[in-house]
Amino acid sequence: MSTRRPRPHRWLRDAATLALAAAIAMVISFAWFVRAAEQTDPPPPHADAIVALTGGADRIETAFRLLAAGQADRLLVSGVAHGAALAELARRVEMDPAALAPQVTLGRAATSTVGNADETAAWVRLHDVHSLIVVTAGYHMPRALLELERALPGVKLYPVAVQPPGMRSPGMLHLLAGEYVRLIAAACGLSHLLHGRLPV
Repeated sequence: MSTRRPRPHRWLRDAATLALAAAIAMVISFAWFVRAAEQTDPPPPHADAIVALTGGADRIETAFRLLAAGQADRLLVSGVAHGAALAELARRVEMDPAALAPQVTLGRAATSTVGNADETAAWVRLHDVHSLIVVTAGYHMPRALLELERALPGVKLYPVAVQPPGMRSPGMLHLLAGEYVRLIAAACGLSHLLHGRLPV
């Protein structure tokens, strides 16, 4: 007497198919994200202002160079650590802090990308800014623009991505994976829910 093995339920097959499709889509979208993070943005036009989002190498230096080149009239450095002074930041690019002082604001309230957006929005309203050059790391730029666009409707944003070294190193890939997860959360409107659980 032969016995037949019970066939898997159809819903199990469908669930497995959906899970596989979702995994493939995640891999493809992460590969797109990594590739986009490595792209260099075209030179921005002159804008009303620049915002540099702290948290990585060469962001502040790049923003200071753009300001010195006349790309904008004023600069906000968002998320500056308490105790850091303009003179210390200016020394990195061998610029005179006294000459920078009338044009540079050091924002110290932000501790996250959402905080950067909120701090920038308040500063933009104060200075009647309508166009803004955004300086941050390439891997951080998509999420930064997403949060800034939400906080600054009607303000034109021009990205200037800073490319950190070793983009394909194991440590950097781990960072990219974490940033990708945070980008997905931000796109789903979950940034505030993750605040305090992940560095956002």
